[in-house]
Amino acid sequence: MSSETTLSIGRHLVDQERSLPEATGEFTSLLWDLTIAFKIISREVNKAGLADILGLSGRTNVHGEEVQQLDLFADQTIFMAMDHGGHLCLMASEENEEVLKIPEQFRKGKYILLFDPLDGSSNIDVNVSIGTIFSILRRKSPGPDGTLEDCLQPGVEQVAAGYCIYGSSTMMVYTVGRGVHGFTLDPSVGEFLVSHPDIKIPESGTIYSANEAYTEQWDPGTRRYIEHLKQTPAPNDKCYSARYIGSLVSDFHRNLLRGGIFLYPASRKDPDQPKPKLRLLYEANPLSFIVEQAGGRSSTGDQRIMEIQPTSLHQRVPLVLGSSTDVKLYEQFFQQG
Repeated sequence: MSSETTLSIGRHLVDQERSLPEATGEFTSLLWDLTIAFKIISREVNKAGLADILGLSGRTNVHGEEVQQLDLFADQTIFMAMDHGGHLCLMASEENEEVLKIPEQFRKGKYILLFDPLDGSSNIDVNVSIGTIFSILRRKSPGPDGTLEDCLQPGVEQVAAGYCIYGSSTMMVYTVGRGVHGFTLDPSVGEFLVSHPDIKIPESGTIYSANEAYTEQWDPGTRRYIEHLKQTPAPNDKCYSARYIGSLVSDFHRNLLRGGIFLYPASRKDPDQPKPKLRLLYEANPLSFIVEQAGGRSSTGDQRIMEIQPTSLHQRVPLVLGSSTDVKLYEQFFQQG
């Protein structure tokens, strides 16, 4: 067995910390607390077919969506794992309309955690892989308590981002702006071990991921791009294949490792009011940070995702991300209209 496969995420984080003379260990502890939450969520997901935790919770979230029981469990698990460590001054979740304040009895830190507790949870009852997505920012405001404005920072200000995918195995992928690293949970020791060091997305791929049921509602450039992929071999002379799971984390994870492009453009049923689907703070920004650190690209079609100035906590954006060559070609089609 190689030394890399026996390297735990705890050891990895400590090694990273030691390479930065100015590091205090606070950020390392923050990420360690997150991994505990991921292990707990993974345990519940893995027994979902056996325990009474499938189905709807009876709640509706800020987006008007019915909340799954596992959504609620994951949301509460992450909050309770992170509220008392003294590393955070504020949290915000896709499932909650307002920011989540740190309880008064706990020490406040300098970081903000934004998270989608369980992306793709509507697929859990058919055993499709789902995941948690997170983004970490540094507080800008002067006081000990974070503010809404602290959450509304563009993606380029992210300190770290990552996701945990709960599938045939549980895997965590993250970046702090120094490459992208992946860890797989070994249930025999209860620890995340390094499995995918320094992930690099291929420069181009042969996979496109899009919900083609909305083809007629897409802008002309996007429709022409998809037709182009169907008719033109990829740069490696292989034909493009459509692969769409409908779980953002799963589609993104596959393309990150194998190359390709994920597209969720705005729906233009009403041409004057195109409706993007995915959330900037909880989905688009963190995944964009990861894909760029892996050598890929992320865009709305005419703007880099991480340069968008957020205006609201639950702002939505079109999202196109993946292999650099594929996304650049998409941008050409989109901008030609």
